[in-house]
Amino acid sequence: MSYSEQLDQFGIDGYLARYGKREMLKLLTCGSVDDGKSTLIGRLLYDSQTVHDDVMAATKKASARYGTTGQEVDLALLVDGLQAEREQGITIDVAHRYFATDRRKFIIADTPGHVQYTRNMATGASNCDLAIILIDARHGVLEQTRRHSFICALLGIQHFVVAINKMDLVDWSEQRFQEIREAYSEFATRLQVRDIHFIPLSALKGENVVFRGPSMPWFQGSPLLDHLENVHVASDRNLVDLRFPVQLVLRPNLDFRGFCGTLASGVLRQGDTVAVVPSGKQTRIKAIHHAGGTIAEAFAPMSVTVTLTDEVDVSRGDMLVGPNNAPQLDNAIEAMVVWFHEQPLQAGKQYLVKHTTQQTTAAVTDLRYRINVGTLHRETTATLQMNEVGRVRIETARPLAADAYAKNRTTGAFILIDRMSNATVGAGMIVERKTAGDGTRARRESADARSNVRLQHKRLVTPEQRKQALGQEPFVLWITGLPRAGKSSLAYALEKNLFERRHLVHVLDGEILRLGLNRDLGFHGADRWENQRRAAEMARLNLGLGISTIIALVSPLRFERDQARAIVGGERFVEIFCDAPLAACEGRDRDGLYARARAGEIENVTGVDAPYEPPTAAQLVLDTVGKSIEDNTARTLEYLLRQGWLK
Repeated sequence: MSYSEQLDQFGIDGYLARYGKREMLKLLTCGSVDDGKSTLIGRLLYDSQTVHDDVMAATKKASARYGTTGQEVDLALLVDGLQAEREQGITIDVAHRYFATDRRKFIIADTPGHVQYTRNMATGASNCDLAIILIDARHGVLEQTRRHSFICALLGIQHFVVAINKMDLVDWSEQRFQEIREAYSEFATRLQVRDIHFIPLSALKGENVVFRGPSMPWFQGSPLLDHLENVHVASDRNLVDLRFPVQLVLRPNLDFRGFCGTLASGVLRQGDTVAVVPSGKQTRIKAIHHAGGTIAEAFAPMSVTVTLTDEVDVSRGDMLVGPNNAPQLDNAIEAMVVWFHEQPLQAGKQYLVKHTTQQTTAAVTDLRYRINVGTLHRETTATLQMNEVGRVRIETARPLAADAYAKNRTTGAFILIDRMSNATVGAGMIVERKTAGDGTRARRESADARSNVRLQHKRLVTPEQRKQALGQEPFVLWITGLPRAGKSSLAYALEKNLFERRHLVHVLDGEILRLGLNRDLGFHGADRWENQRRAAEMARLNLGLGISTIIALVSPLRFERDQARAIVGGERFVEIFCDAPLAACEGRDRDGLYARARAGEIENVTGVDAPYEPPTAAQLVLDTVGKSIEDNTARTLEYLLRQGWLK
């Protein structure tokens, strides 16, 4: 149904109401030069009756001057708008076209096929849900086809339509269609794309684009538009992990302080508890403002303004997240980079990194490898040339609150900017988060290199000499479990026993740390990890001195304990799990911790409103309900004797 017919039937208000409720699909066309991308989009617009009369008249006029289809209207000119594009018959810039059917709204990005414009293609693909990979039936799968397919997969697009075009030039051959399908399928097995759909068509003749035609009765699938109207993309969106990068602090008057931004993922509801990254301060959502009014909830990718119940410090570059589901904060990231600039990327050079709403200086510290887009093999290289793709390690001056790109396409992406020209030189997708141990070492090394802090002197007393002088083998016991599971009781019993054996050891538990070294920290996620990080650093220093350390902390999350192990070093790190059910822990609660948490007086109590992840590979699992402290102490000492760490 055309626009005019819909307006006649529903009126302007009815049409806008129906239009606003339709789901949006963002897609792009890509492939090699002259595969028919612009013609395909023009055919979609023309046959779906979404081209306005004045636009069609201008296209007919342009066809007489630039057209390549004889007396017929050159539908590619509906998309190719630049004079250079029309003169050369190619696409240079990324052209966006908007249209809608009764089922869906569409935004189509027509991207260039030339190798020199690969960066334009990557830009157009960055926000798309689906990619139409055009293949000329005469030429089959080309290197540029592979390059564009790889970049689309790298950018997280999980829905491919492989449109084998110009079937009219190969006599509508089913055999040729199957040959190309097999060749592309063999290549695509390495792309990790879960949904690939093949359609033979002729954009010029209009067969299998909007309507089926009589020339390919052997193909029983749906035409392209029918597939686009029905492909399911809603499940691709991450509605679990709340990520709200703050773009602007809005202060129109003294009585209103709102925080504007676009939800990168997750759902935001009025009354929800949120944490501010990187500060870790917690508050609640007071109201959500959208389109001139307030709403009860918002979800990605809505743009909203939120107000908070507390006067916490939030500014541009901060992020609101779930209190128990925060992204990692680190100064070191691993990423795949598509390089855009004529000047090659070189390890050691400094750039600006733009990540969500934050910008900071950064240095590429290592160029791991380059991807050969034809074979998808890794190649060693010292530089990345324009349009090449490689894996790099980047260190930033400020820590980034980032997720892996496969998990979140917004918080997992960034761009690199030249510091002198301010030109965008690369686009990156985070593929691996380094452990806190690696990040901490990197920050230590980079801090020494950038600051006036003097590098450490070479020690004149080695750890081996210290062990010989003390006559002991140092170790770290990391005791984890729910609050009141018996961690501190076990720790002090072990300390007493080891001291009686003339073994130098001391205990760090929550009370000791929070009353002294860590008294500046709270109990939200970021501060809890910092509490554990400092304890792990203390234990690492003690190991160097030849002294053993027993750390008794709830340390509720597995990845945090793994990071502590990485800081200390796995050879001398023993994870001990005090296994006690929650009911037993509450029964031992003499100071009312659990009772106050269940009454709502305090928050973030592990086991009540904060999660606990039991270890899956602890060296010792101790039953602190069915066994006595003496039994569990004896089991731990037996383990240390077997390791040869006790005499």
